[in-house]
Amino acid sequence: MAQKYKEDFLKWDLQTLSDGIRTKEISPLEVTRHLLKWIEVVNPKLNAFITVLYEEALESASQAEKEIVTGNWRGPLHGIPIGLKDIIYTKNIRTTMGSEIYKDFAPDYDAGVVEKLKQAGAIIIGKLNTHQFAYGPTGDRSYFGAVKNPYDLTKMSGGSSSGSGAAVSAGLCYAALGTDTGGSVRIPSACCGIVGMKPTFGRVSKYGVYPLSWTLDHVGPMTRTVFDNAVLLNVLAGYDERDPYSVKEAEEDFTRLIWSGVKGSVIGVPTSFYFENLEPEVESQIRKSLEVFEGLGAEIRMIDLPDMQKISLAQQITIRSESYAVHRETLLMGLERYEKEVRERLLLGKNIEAYEYVQSQQVKHYAQQEFRKVLEKVDVLVTPTLPILPPDIDQREVYIKGNCEHVRDALLRLTSPSNFIGFPSISIPCGFSEAGLPIGMQFIGRPFDEANLYRFAYAFEQEVSIPTLKYDVN
Repeated sequence: MAQKYKEDFLKWDLQTLSDGIRTKEISPLEVTRHLLKWIEVVNPKLNAFITVLYEEALESASQAEKEIVTGNWRGPLHGIPIGLKDIIYTKNIRTTMGSEIYKDFAPDYDAGVVEKLKQAGAIIIGKLNTHQFAYGPTGDRSYFGAVKNPYDLTKMSGGSSSGSGAAVSAGLCYAALGTDTGGSVRIPSACCGIVGMKPTFGRVSKYGVYPLSWTLDHVGPMTRTVFDNAVLLNVLAGYDERDPYSVKEAEEDFTRLIWSGVKGSVIGVPTSFYFENLEPEVESQIRKSLEVFEGLGAEIRMIDLPDMQKISLAQQITIRSESYAVHRETLLMGLERYEKEVRERLLLGKNIEAYEYVQSQQVKHYAQQEFRKVLEKVDVLVTPTLPILPPDIDQREVYIKGNCEHVRDALLRLTSPSNFIGFPSISIPCGFSEAGLPIGMQFIGRPFDEANLYRFAYAFEQEVSIPTLKYDVN
């Protein structure tokens, strides 16, 4: 291998590495060996991985290399090391849910998305830390300890896909899978300065993924670039009869619109809720980003989304009810087995009455209609991903323009409505604070319109070119 590859390939994005592997300029086995060494150096600082699959990854890399050398290239993920959030089942490999209860649990089958990755020739490099049972946006409540932000080790990585966000950001894997129930792909993506997509509900199979809330859970890709994200979603998407929420949609290439540009398009910017009570640096960066779109030829149109507080409350009732139902039997076996905050949140669902849950589902239909009406008039909605910068680990209150808010509520405020309505939503980095912390911008689109979201995200990414790899973790 040429010396330049040894020096640089850990910093490449997925597509660049894939091109090098396909043309046999670089070896999957060499990449994996170097990556495992880098994980040994950096993971003790970040705590992103719960389990690193040394033997399995090297075996997969060796197999990929043999196949590619003989001309059997399976596609853009062949030979690419990818990490998995540790609530995604892996056959005979422990899957802990970030909990003491499952610290030694090894499923006897792979999740649907893992099957797809393996069929595509991807290398599973390890299982990534998660807020316990994926029930928390802070990423600092795991049996295996808090995940730290690569940009500042005193700051949260965001959750619940905390390890996924930190690992991709710090170059410990070329992509990762996360799950998103109230923002758990997009929140760590924003905190760690990477790209995270929550697809349309039902677009990606949840078979073999430990549930938090059946009607709100999504699996999504987390990557360094927008194009990488679309390539990964190409592999993940598809109907799975084993998932009762899976939706049959025609197969498509999510990169198909990515080079189309945004000239002549219309971007909707909400007049309230999404732009209320923001930290000044966040608001300033989003406003600058909208100016970039104007410079690219897009029209910015102010729009109104009514009853957002009612919609947010209905989402909370839904997740509390469903998460308690998921965990009820285990809770009865011993409350002390749950981390204190997670236990308290789960118990909030115990006394919700049936009529409240039913009413929340009626609000869901109303919310879907209202968002559809708006998205008939604009091509995409643009909002901040988070109203705040990444907080300190263990911080639980934040003051925004003099108003005190629970950190958890602030982190979830702008992402959870997209889970409730099931519409696709992506977070991309749009800049940094004065202290060097990442700021995320969110795009919300029509159902099954992910390709269009990638178009807008890619246009911005190419124009602004914000680094998405924090390779000098100290």
